[in-house]
Amino acid sequence: MKYLLLTIVFTVVSQLTHAQNAILISGKIIDETNQTPVENATIIYKNSYAVSNSNGTFELRIQPKDSVQLHISHISFKTKHITVNTNATISNLTIKLTPKNNALSAVEISVNGKNNQQIAPLISTNVNEAFLQENRENSLMQTLSKIPGVSTITIGSGQSKPVIRGLGFNRVSVVENGIKHEAQQWGADHGLEIDQYGIENINIIKGPASLLYGSDAIAGVVAITPPNAPLPHTFKGEVNLLGESNNNLLGISSGIQFRNENWYYRGRVTFRDYADYKVPTDRVQYDSYIFELDNNNLRNTAGTEANAAFSFGYIGDRFKTETFLTNVNAKNGFFANAHGLEVRTSTIDYDASNRDVDLPYHTVNHFKILNNTSFYLKKHTIHTETGFQNNLREEHSEPVPHGYMPKPTHSTERIFNKNTYSFNIRDVYKPNKNHKIVAGINTEYQNNNIGGWGYLIPAYTRFSAGAFGYYLFKLTEKIQLQAGLRYDYGYYNTQAYSDWFPSTVSNNNGTTSYIYQQRATGENVSYNNISGSLGVSYQGKNTTYKLHLGKSFRMPLANELASDGVNYHMYRYERGNLDLSPEESYQIDIEATYKKNKLEIGISPFVNYFNNFIYLNPTPNYYETLQIYEYTQSKVLRYGGEVFAGYEISNAWSANASLEYVQSIQKSGPKEGFTLPFSPPLSSFFSLAFKAPKEIWLFNNVQITADLRVTAKQTEIVPPEETTPGYELVNLSILGNLKLFNSKKQTQLRVKVNNLFNTKYFNHTSFYRLIDVPEPGRNISASVTIPM
Repeated sequence: MKYLLLTIVFTVVSQLTHAQNAILISGKIIDETNQTPVENATIIYKNSYAVSNSNGTFELRIQPKDSVQLHISHISFKTKHITVNTNATISNLTIKLTPKNNALSAVEISVNGKNNQQIAPLISTNVNEAFLQENRENSLMQTLSKIPGVSTITIGSGQSKPVIRGLGFNRVSVVENGIKHEAQQWGADHGLEIDQYGIENINIIKGPASLLYGSDAIAGVVAITPPNAPLPHTFKGEVNLLGESNNNLLGISSGIQFRNENWYYRGRVTFRDYADYKVPTDRVQYDSYIFELDNNNLRNTAGTEANAAFSFGYIGDRFKTETFLTNVNAKNGFFANAHGLEVRTSTIDYDASNRDVDLPYHTVNHFKILNNTSFYLKKHTIHTETGFQNNLREEHSEPVPHGYMPKPTHSTERIFNKNTYSFNIRDVYKPNKNHKIVAGINTEYQNNNIGGWGYLIPAYTRFSAGAFGYYLFKLTEKIQLQAGLRYDYGYYNTQAYSDWFPSTVSNNNGTTSYIYQQRATGENVSYNNISGSLGVSYQGKNTTYKLHLGKSFRMPLANELASDGVNYHMYRYERGNLDLSPEESYQIDIEATYKKNKLEIGISPFVNYFNNFIYLNPTPNYYETLQIYEYTQSKVLRYGGEVFAGYEISNAWSANASLEYVQSIQKSGPKEGFTLPFSPPLSSFFSLAFKAPKEIWLFNNVQITADLRVTAKQTEIVPPEETTPGYELVNLSILGNLKLFNSKKQTQLRVKVNNLFNTKYFNHTSFYRLIDVPEPGRNISASVTIPM
């Protein structure tokens, strides 16, 4: 014991002496070309290192020697090695870094939206990691719904899909790491299978973006960009814990990343389990039937999610590459009363547990392997994106006979198995700071196989390819011009399909035949289109103006062309139309913003015209008691926009407000004079935030935010839609950092109350709104982010 105490004392004294003898090296890292500070540069000496802050300054403590060699590195600059004498403290050391060849161009031209310089005339919003953490909801699109002009089609508590200015489904492209996310996004009850944890940056383009992304970007883009590469010789990790009261959700997500000199690695796993969610009503009416809810639980809306992601990359002087592997797996129940009306005779006890998943339900597994590679060749930068995706979706429901179809022997109603192969390449040529020319090619091949006893769409293959080019010209220091053209070609091959059971047909001669009805024939259809855009932006001292004119297009989907079956989720019969032509959209976007001192205001109006908008039209005809809906086209005029403002009242208080409005009018076709389905009503959003200037007990950076959403009633509908009443919704959140470890790595805590007053309201863009199901009631969520 005596020797142990002596050893401890000796060690402590030795460490104190060691620390007292340490000297301090401090200074500043700057860009030698423009003398601006360089943030996140790493200064390394053996096992000691420092990272420069936003001002470029750093401090590094080391043991004294006659001289030491410091290594300074940054992703956008050449690594530098300097030798300094360290007999005494060194201060005000200035280190100049040389940019890598075309390093700035590599950042600026990213079509993923990492830098708005490239797409300056486009109307876009950049979403950073702080916003995502502070506003995180049950799904990625619900998290983004605070952004003016962005809403969601929600399907239960954990699924949603994007809507930009009233348009969704395949009219909005979701792009992850440069590759278009390809799921079964055509279905109203199909969610977006992307893990929102680990995302650091998203760029949202509001308006036509076919020039850069091709078909399906006719209304806008949600572009998820890769996280920044870790700094050399660093390790970072975190654990996120989440709990929610409304659906008893429990979740955990953990991620790590580390890098040596050139190679870096990232990994993340996420698991979520939740029960049926509660709604502020005790009964639901659907198709003239009234269903009582047990303890306000929307029966059979529970689910589980298990996601995993891994990536590895390499950074050299002339190129950078990263490969991403992700797998998103989910099992979600559908509200039992929404799947036709079979629940009336079902023997399943849906109220026995609010945590199990009974029939009907779906399982989804989305696997991706993507690669991003960039080559820096003097004035040229070559970017490639390669991807493979497999989306396997199974829909299960209680087997019951329908019409001539006998009772199936299993619960697998439908299987969709889609494989997608993608390859993009583009060359960015920047002869000088005022001119930039970008040319590229996008290609995509899909094959979608089907299975199960319930037919809705045929198996198909699809190929699309597009070549584009655009020119960005910096006319003056304040004015930028952009012009571009794109040509696209694509085709569908649909496979023939016949019922697996015979139907009875009465012949004209009085006899009866039993035939296997053919639902789809093998068809080949092809499309081509030219799209383009022209834009200008002006950047003044306090003002920014943008004007953008664009023409976009969208190829019809397989369900729009060749569906011919019963959609039990919607309790209707859907029929496609092989004569549909590609949608063509013409749009004018304007944005004006003013920012000075503590005030920021802006307005972003648009006018949009479709020459041949595709939609599902209800007809007066019926098939086996089910109303037949047929895909058709019409001319559509749309207009609207967003107004937003922000004001920093004081160092502690800030306020934000926004208003969004969309009006759609069909100018031809059977629903001439009506609007479009799922058209969002006039909506306003107000937010007041308080940031505590001092620590509160053990917490610092405490922020309290109150949100108010005021939505008008929606009376502009297209039959058989029904009007939706207006509502006011209040949310509260409290964020703070807890000093559990040290000041550099603090634990973040967040408590949020959604729907504070348990308001019963209907979201007009919600899938379940069509069957009289209100949005979730009050929900208290608590999350903890523990850094490593």
